Amino acid sequence: MTFMPKIGKYELQSRVLVAPMSGLTDLPFRRVVNLFNPGLIVSEMVAGRMLAMGKPDTLAKASGKGEIDPLVIQLVGCEKNWMSKAARLSEEAGASFIDINMGCPARKVTSGMSGSALMRDIDNAIQLIVATINSVDVPVTLKMRLGWDNDSLNAPLLAVKAQEAGIKMIVVHGRTRCQFYDGKADWSAVKETVDAVDIPVFVNGDINTAHDAIEALDKSSAAGVMVGRSLIGSPWRLQEIISAVDGSVIPMKLKISDKKKIVLDHYNDIINFYGEKKGVKIARKHLIGYINDLNLINGSEIKSSIVQMSQSSAVYNILNTTFSKAGEDS
Repeated sequence: MTFMPKIGKYELQSRVLVAPMSGLTDLPFRRVVNLFNPGLIVSEMVAGRMLAMGKPDTLAKASGKGEIDPLVIQLVGCEKNWMSKAARLSEEAGASFIDINMGCPARKVTSGMSGSALMRDIDNAIQLIVATINSVDVPVTLKMRLGWDNDSLNAPLLAVKAQEAGIKMIVVHGRTRCQFYDGKADWSAVKETVDAVDIPVFVNGDINTAHDAIEALDKSSAAGVMVGRSLIGSPWRLQEIISAVDGSVIPMKLKISDKKKIVLDHYNDIINFYGEKKGVKIARKHLIGYINDLNLINGSEIKSSIVQMSQSSAVYNILNTTFSKAGEDS
């Protein structure tokens, strides 16, 4: 039987986690991947200050109570008072875990000394961690990179200090901040962080298939894997990855009709969650992924049509037709 890591007193049900992805892992998408029972599904990055100020859009990013269990809300920020207040609000919103973002490489985040920029200031990073932990009763976890650049690969140092402060789990993306998403994630480099601490460390970055997951685990000795962008348009990939990592029975391959239901339900959920005008736009990146997954001969034409449509009913009809036709051809 596969050993399942514990975060505090909570035992994970799978060693495969779903990564926080800004603008992607909103509640509708988390509902979709929740169908496949990963260990944790982390919310998209939530700005601590904006959450503490009660911004409606930010509050929506932290939603999921009663639906996603356990609910994990990821906070990003660089000021202790805002992170503390945001952590308390997240706990009140039903969060089972609070995750701190010290891995986002985006310039708009790092220019404010948040995200992976905190790896350049370990003392401030630890102060933020302590302030967050002291504000809540739920476990606090941490996501980071290998370091800011190749001259400051300080993930092991931050991990040790974070564990001493009370962090219960760490995820390391196998790139530096300065790499952004270029090149290939270095899973072997994550092993130094795994060896430095006693708490579970998960490996992240470029894990697209079951084979990738097993190789990443072998090279990093991590407790599990965190999967991200490969799930956009292909959330069902989780089935084979979870089966490989957890040693469970390989699930039956989904039929086109099964995928069609997931896609159409996801689309309707997006429209209901955001409203017609905003929802149609937000859904496009997911729909393009779904069309790519089908690998249709006329996929480019279909995607071109979808991105120009402004009415959800028209988009729904073309999706319905596309998946029905794909079923006939399979």
